[in-house]
Amino acid sequence: MKLFGLHPSLRGKIAFAYAAIASLTLAISLFAYEELRLLEDKILLGERVSELFDTALEIRRFERNFFLYRQDADYRENVDYSNKMLRLLDSNAKDFITLRAGQSLAELRGELTRYRQAIDACFVANREQPGRLRQLEPQVRGAGQNIVAASEAVVTAERQLVKSSLSSFRMILFFSVAGVALLTIAVGQALSRRVVQPLKQIEDNLNAVARGKRGALAMPGEDREIVSIVTAFNQMLKEREERQRHLLRSEKLAAMGTMVAGVAHELNNPLSNIWSSCQILLEDRAPIIGSPQRDMLRQIDEQSVRARNIVRSLLDFTAERPFRAEMLPLEALVRQTLRFIKDDIPHGLEITLDIPANFVVQADPQRLQQALLNLTRNAMQAAGENGRVMIAASRHAVGATAPADPGLAPCRETAAVDIRVSDDGPGIPPQILPRIFDPFFTTKEVGKGMGLGLFIVYQIVEEHGGCISAANENGRGATFVMRLPQGGESTYAHEKT
Repeated sequence: MKLFGLHPSLRGKIAFAYAAIASLTLAISLFAYEELRLLEDKILLGERVSELFDTALEIRRFERNFFLYRQDADYRENVDYSNKMLRLLDSNAKDFITLRAGQSLAELRGELTRYRQAIDACFVANREQPGRLRQLEPQVRGAGQNIVAASEAVVTAERQLVKSSLSSFRMILFFSVAGVALLTIAVGQALSRRVVQPLKQIEDNLNAVARGKRGALAMPGEDREIVSIVTAFNQMLKEREERQRHLLRSEKLAAMGTMVAGVAHELNNPLSNIWSSCQILLEDRAPIIGSPQRDMLRQIDEQSVRARNIVRSLLDFTAERPFRAEMLPLEALVRQTLRFIKDDIPHGLEITLDIPANFVVQADPQRLQQALLNLTRNAMQAAGENGRVMIAASRHAVGATAPADPGLAPCRETAAVDIRVSDDGPGIPPQILPRIFDPFFTTKEVGKGMGLGLFIVYQIVEEHGGCISAANENGRGATFVMRLPQGGESTYAHEKT
């Protein structure tokens, strides 16, 4: 039904359908009530018509008595009933018009007038000229018969009116009930199309998903409730796929960690032997300084140390350490972390802090320092010798907009602290932005990095129950945001860099 288009929800459609049926039922009830009231008026009118007819019969009865017994009392009764008939005609003139018997009523009034004149003449003749009474009797009786006939015509018209009213009321009531029934069926069919069919489609789609079909559910309707259900299911499917993807990723990483740990242990012994042998050769045989042999031994020594550091990083990557979270004053922790790398900071590089002194986070100090070190080193390398790195912190209120998250862990929706590490370097190419937190992914030259730094940061933040995201600034540079659980207030004094 087109009217349903005015109601963009199932509740509105159902309410509209019930309102339509209730309105039609109420209209039929009011119509039936009004028809019954009119029918009652017609019945009351019929009673007055019957009284009119009975009066005509009484006129004829006293007329016959007068001609039989010649008594004045019969004449007076006849006159009283004649006057009563005139009063009935006058007082019910408007109602009698509805009988559609105007000609009969006019004839009745005319005959009654002639009848009164004739009966009056008979009364006078009965007193003064009794012999003339026989001559006037046929005229009176003829007028009386005409009165009865006209009265019967009025009665017939009244009964026909009541009969036609009953028949009309019966037909209208039948069609009204049939209309209500058809409307109910139409509303049921419309609701079936609008409610049952979309729900059946949703059920079929869910069964298909249960059988392994991938992809979002199709929207079977535009109603608000249907849209809400399908949107909720699609969100659930999206979250399920996201969780499956994270689970698969975790399983791959676990398998990779086991493999890396095994490879690192296997490489550690031969590397130690190579390095030890190189040291012995350098110390015992002591080739001449500047000779090719000594240069090659030093290269072996340097590369062995480098390989040993790589193996140590891999072992650190796969090692399991207990997680101990505590309340940490954020500004003091960041300053202590910067002191670790102060010798590596280029002279022209500027590092600024914007961290309120009272900010406290709940974190593992060693893990958080490792994450800050990795992010700061990356920012320093991106900014260059004359660049600028900024470390800032701000509060994240519940319901606030979360930073852009490239398909990683969902951000916290509780009170948290956002730690931002920004640089003014060239930024991150958009095509690799979604992959920067993957293990062993790097854009550096071979030998310059293993691609574990940002992945370790991601693991540390996720271990704290937070999230991390990366984005390019509008102008230049990139910004990394770590969102961590918020602790209490710190009493540390604020220091300026």
